[in-house]
Amino acid sequence: MWGYNSAMDTHIIEALVIATVLGFVLGLERSLAGKHAGMRTYALVSLGSCLFTIVGVTASYQLAVFVGINPLQIASSIVVGIGFIGAGLAVVRGDNQSNHVELTTAAGIWVAAAIGMASGFSMYTVAVATTILAILVFSVFARIEHAIRVRFGSREHTS
Repeated sequence: MWGYNSAMDTHIIEALVIATVLGFVLGLERSLAGKHAGMRTYALVSLGSCLFTIVGVTASYQLAVFVGINPLQIASSIVVGIGFIGAGLAVVRGDNQSNHVELTTAAGIWVAAAIGMASGFSMYTVAVATTILAILVFSVFARIEHAIRVRFGSREHTS
């Protein structure tokens, strides 16, 4: 209807699938770590960010009705929107004995949105590399941080 063709549809579906799978993989690590935002949350954030990006790009380049739309403005709006989700995750949780802040989870959601945007802009290599790096940060860096805390006696907990 708006000038789509089957090659474009295939490309869009490919980007959506890649974003979803990469978000899922990132969320899998979080689920295995016992965090409350896991596979579905990360996959949906990445998928949604990818779709918003695709809609922005498509609207700006193909739909004459929306002349003047800048896909980067839509991307920046995604970042702001994800900030609200992150703020909801970064609430102080816990019992009266100890409080726990989920800043790492909120940051992971932020990265999942960026992975989705990269997929939406067809930057698949960047999206995959970012997913791998984020998993390293979540898992390997967490072990290093824990070892340092044990070695030097810090009692603070990280998310």
